[in-house]
Amino acid sequence: MTNKEEILKNTLERCRERNIIIPTYEEMRHPQKIPNGIKDELKNIGLWDLHSRNLFRITWKNEPVKFGGGFAEVNYVEIPHELSGVKARILMLIGKWFPTGSHKVGATFGPLVEKLVRGAFDPTRQKALWPSTGNYCRGGAYDSYLLACPSIAVLPEGMSRERFEWLEKVGSEIYATPGVESNVKEVYDKSDELKRERGDEIVILNQFDEIGNAIWHYAVTGQAIEEVYEKECKANQNLRALFLTQGSAGTLGCADYLRERYPRIKVCAGEALQCPTLLFNGYGGHRIEGIGDKHVPWIFNVKNMDLVADIDDEYCVRVMRLFNESAGRNYLKRKAIDPELVDGLDLLGISSIANLIGSIKLAKYYEMNENDIIFTIATDSMELYGSRLREVREERGEYRELDAAADFDTCLLNVGIDWTLELSYWDKRRMHNLKYFTWIEQRGKDLEELDRQWYDDNYWKEKFQSYKKWDSHIREFNEKTGLLKKYT
Repeated sequence: MTNKEEILKNTLERCRERNIIIPTYEEMRHPQKIPNGIKDELKNIGLWDLHSRNLFRITWKNEPVKFGGGFAEVNYVEIPHELSGVKARILMLIGKWFPTGSHKVGATFGPLVEKLVRGAFDPTRQKALWPSTGNYCRGGAYDSYLLACPSIAVLPEGMSRERFEWLEKVGSEIYATPGVESNVKEVYDKSDELKRERGDEIVILNQFDEIGNAIWHYAVTGQAIEEVYEKECKANQNLRALFLTQGSAGTLGCADYLRERYPRIKVCAGEALQCPTLLFNGYGGHRIEGIGDKHVPWIFNVKNMDLVADIDDEYCVRVMRLFNESAGRNYLKRKAIDPELVDGLDLLGISSIANLIGSIKLAKYYEMNENDIIFTIATDSMELYGSRLREVREERGEYRELDAAADFDTCLLNVGIDWTLELSYWDKRRMHNLKYFTWIEQRGKDLEELDRQWYDDNYWKEKFQSYKKWDSHIREFNEKTGLLKKYT
C-alpha cells in the first residue's frame, strides 16, 4: 500500500466513525439535489451547531433561521436608491446565513476537502493550519471540526474579540501575531515557524494561494449571483458590474464565472485607502476587518479586473454606527427608507459596508442608471463585530441624530469617485507583477507559473473548472464510506 492509499484509508475510517458525508459542489449550488434524509436530519440541527451534517449548509440558499432550517432561494437584499444615492440597482448576497455567520466556510471547504478525498491530508495525524486575518480561520476551524480534522488558527492580535472567543470554543490551537488586518506577513512568518518546528504534522492552507478558495466562489457564488440576476432582471436591465474588496481574492473567483456568461460586465476590486496596495503599491494599517493587504494574492486573476477603488475606513466606521445605533436607524426611517430594511442593516459587517460604499463609487464612476444592476456581497454581519461597536461608542461618545445626518450625507449619498483607477493593460500588468516579490522571492513559487497566469488564457479556465473533477472524487469517497446507502 502506498502512502497515499494509507492516508486515504485512515480518512475513510475516520469519516465512517464520525458519520461524515461530504457534499458535492453541485449540491452546494443546487441544494434541492441533497438527499431528503439529510434534509430531514437538518431539521433538528442549529445553523452554527458543530455537527457534520452542517457541511450541507455550505450554500447561499439556507433558510434564514438559526435552527432547523431547510433550503430556499439565495439570500440577498436590494439596497434602494434612497439609501445608496445612485440610480443603479445594488443587489447584495447575504453571508450571515452560513454556519459561523460567514461564507468563509465555503472558501475553506475547497482547500481541505480536495486534499482529504485524494489522500493528501491525514486527519488522524495532521493538523490543518489556517493563516488568516479573520473569518477564513474561523471557517477553516469550523470545517476542520466537522470533518474531524484538528486545526490551528493564526491571526493578528488586533482582530475582534469575537473571533478569538469562537476559535477557543471549537478547540482550535490559536496563535495571535503582531498587528492588525493588514499585517499579513507576520501571519505567514508564524505559520512558517510552526511548520519548521512540527514538520509533516502541519499542513498550511493559506487562503491567499489555495485555489480551492476561489474555486468555491467560482462554482457556488458565481452561480448564485447568476440565479438572482435572472430572477430580478426586468426589461432593458443588464448585469453591469460586480464590486468586491480584494481580501484573499477568493470571492473574486466568482468574477471569472460571471465574465464567461456576461462578457461586458465591469469588475471592480476594492481595498482600504489606508493600505492602497493595488492603487499605487502602498502599505499601511486599516480598520476594515475581513480584507488582507500589502500583497497581491497568488489566486487573484488580476487580468479580469476593470477598476480599482479604495475605500476610506473612516467611512466604514461611521456607516457602521449609522446602521446600528438607534439614532442612526431612526434617522434613516424618517428619510422614508423601508423600516424593515433599516432594521435589517445589521446584516452588513464592516467589510460588507466597504462593499456597499465601493458599489456606490462604481455606479458613479460609470454613470450607471436604473437599467444597470450591480452585485456585491455581505461577507458577514455585525453579529461578529459587537466589540468594535462598543469600542467606537467608548471612544466617540453618544451617537446623535446630527451625527446620523452627517454620516448619511457624507459617507453614502455624496461618496465621490476619488481614489479610483480604471485599469489599462499596463496597470493590470503592474499589479500582477507585485506577486513576484511575495510569491517568488519570499514564498518559493514557480516563476513559470506566474507567467502562465498572465500569458496563458487557459490557465484560469482549467483551474476553475477543476471543481467538476473534485465532485467526482467526492462522490467516489462517499461511496467508499458507505454512509450514503441509507439515503438512497
